[in-house]
Amino acid sequence: MFNSFKRRLPEISIFHQPSSPPSAKALNLLRASMSAPYPPNQPEMKPLDFNLDVVEGAPTSDQMNTIMSYLPSKAISPSNAFLSAHFVTPTGPDRPEGVKAIAKLAQENPSALKWPIVVDWNGGQAAIGEIEGVKGILETLRKRRDGELKEEEVDQPKGWFT
Repeated sequence: MFNSFKRRLPEISIFHQPSSPPSAKALNLLRASMSAPYPPNQPEMKPLDFNLDVVEGAPTSDQMNTIMSYLPSKAISPSNAFLSAHFVTPTGPDRPEGVKAIAKLAQENPSALKWPIVVDWNGGQAAIGEIEGVKGILETLRKRRDGELKEEEVDQPKGWFT
């Protein structure tokens, strides 16, 4: 009877760079999934229900640490995860390695980051710089909505807002 009190809407954040085409595409995908049937090829389905936080800017170093823990490969370095191949991104010995240095660089030059950065804080998932990862996060939300994930997986979030 009281299990419904434990359920919360998923908290999804997109760290968004409006000038980045992948970031704009990801934001449109997230908004469409909340306002139209999801998946889009099944008109009988309901939209997804989650809280979307659009942040026009980079995550903080603390948020970057949390995001790193959500990535599928724990062996990836922060610089490989967050930094783009854009010509303004430092290379060689000048390339920042830690999240504090990367967060500082992102404040000074947003083009140095991969965009978008999408995070499901409750589900412990993140996608950096790619649309396919965003689709994966939405697919997990769809599976929860449709009861395809075990109940304990749904009721025991492992993210920031727990």
